Amino acid sequence: MRGGMGNMQNMMKQMQKMQKKMAQAQEELGEKKIEGTAGGGMVTVIVSGHKQVLEVNIKEEVVDPEDIDMLQDLVLAATNDALKKADELTNDTMGQFTKGMNLPGMF
Repeated sequence: MRGGMGNMQNMMKQMQKMQKKMAQAQEELGEKKIEGTAGGGMVTVIVSGHKQVLEVNIKEEVVDPEDIDMLQDLVLAATNDALKKADELTNDTMGQFTKGMNLPGMF
């Protein structure tokens, strides 16, 4: 079985290259800012690609002391919107590495 080893080494090299690229992509995701909104832009939440909430912006006209519930719902909705977009971005970004590779348990 000659040449089998070289092939294996080549594959390992490819894997290492890929892991570097994946780590880089993960890092870049962390620097991305993704905006989620609710109430027609009354509440805006900005998260990073690593799903950290960076900013919460609330327009003052939506602040009604009589209706805190609505405000909480809007903040919740905007946050979930931002997180969903962050998930989609992550899937798109990291998905390129798993396409055409049937590696169970990679993600």
